[in-house]
Amino acid sequence: MRDRRLSLDTNILVYAMDRDAGERHDLALQIVDRAVDSDCVLTLQSLCEFYAAVTGKGKMPQREAEAQIHDWLELFPVASATPKSLAKALKAVKEHGLSFWDALIWAVVAEAGVALLLSEDFQHTRVLEGVEFYNPFEMDDPLARVFKGLTED
Repeated sequence: MRDRRLSLDTNILVYAMDRDAGERHDLALQIVDRAVDSDCVLTLQSLCEFYAAVTGKGKMPQREAEAQIHDWLELFPVASATPKSLAKALKAVKEHGLSFWDALIWAVVAEAGVALLLSEDFQHTRVLEGVEFYNPFEMDDPLARVFKGLTED
């Protein structure tokens, strides 16, 4: 039974496509592959940031980045910011010391029922209003720990 919904932050998506990222590429690619069979939702913000990051840094041609985004749109549901999530993000900036963009992604995934956000941008294992942040690059056996219970029927 799937007991936790997860989401992938921009950096996981970028590393999954960046063959020059070494071990981070390998792990991120495995995470994205496993997420397809899990209850995973992506955010519109992460997809937009992905496009800006990989095309702006010359990691991918625009057409290739666009095609990758279209593939992910077919594979994952996408959550977008709402006025409610924007208000929640603004409050989190003041109360929890998050940067605005990190606060916004957190608010959107919280609204989407996500319990686990994979990212290297948040404090590893911090829990904020029901959303736990995991940095898979700081974990021993991250695939087993992240996906345990997520793909079992």
